[in-house]
Amino acid sequence: MKFFTRYLLGTVIMLIIAMWIYGLFFASKESINKFNDRQWAQNAQARCLVAAQQRLDLADYRLVDDLGTDALTQRAVIVDRATDTIASFVSEFRQALPTSPKGIELVGRWLDDYEIYISDRRSFADDLRNGLNLQFSETPLKGLPLSEKIATFAADNEMSYCKPPRDLSI
Repeated sequence: MKFFTRYLLGTVIMLIIAMWIYGLFFASKESINKFNDRQWAQNAQARCLVAAQQRLDLADYRLVDDLGTDALTQRAVIVDRATDTIASFVSEFRQALPTSPKGIELVGRWLDDYEIYISDRRSFADDLRNGLNLQFSETPLKGLPLSEKIATFAADNEMSYCKPPRDLSI
């Protein structure tokens, strides 16, 4: 029995060592989210920077108490305009996808996720117009916020300005 336990423990240790050697030296280090069309990613980054600046220009730093009775309606208008900046680049990206099949597939799925995120933002603005001042919530995906999946894809492809804005999360 003692020999069997030592043999089993030795085998398990060797398998763990083999796994780490494979993982560190032989396994692919490329993200499954990354596609090869770097020019497309650079163009997307530049376009998303424009949208980020447009959203920044919409920032309203007034206190809600100072806005009067239609404060939620005014906020809904700002949310809609900010969401329009996102919808605009998503629409533009759909018209000009990357050149590789992997890029087309991955960016297409990313844009599909963005469409859901846009819908969540529109629903939030509708709630504001209806007098419901609830916290923004987005569609969860496997228990995680959808924006996290969108942001991970953008980061993996060096498109940091294409991450979803956190303007409604604060």
